[in-house]
Amino acid sequence: MTEQSRVPPPVILGIDDLRPLPWTTRIARSSAEGVRLLREHRDTLIDELWLDHDLGGDDSILPVVTLLEEAAFDGRPFQIGTVYVHSANPIGAETVVRSLTRWNYQVRRAAI
Repeated sequence: MTEQSRVPPPVILGIDDLRPLPWTTRIARSSAEGVRLLREHRDTLIDELWLDHDLGGDDSILPVVTLLEEAAFDGRPFQIGTVYVHSANPIGAETVVRSLTRWNYQVRRAAI
C-alpha cells in the first residue's frame, strides 16, 4: 500500500461531561473545551460529532451550537458528516436537533 492510497482514519469528536464515548478520537468535557476542539478541526472533515446537552453545573452545549450556527450563517459551515445528539434531557436535545437542522447539518438523536 502506498502513502497516497491510505485512507485517513475517521475523525469522531465528542462533547460530554461524563460518558466515556470510547469510539471517539477526541473528547471535550465542557462547552469551552468543545469550542476549542471544533476550532482545531475547523478546516478538516469531522465524520461524526457527538453532543450531550447538559455538561455539568450551569454548562450546556449551547456555546458549541452557537459556534456551528454562526459558521453556517457566515456561509462556512463546519464539514461534519453527522451530528449525533445524545442527552438525558429531551427538551435540550430537541432544541439542539432543531437548531442545527435549520442550518442544514445532518443531525440524529442517539440513545447511548
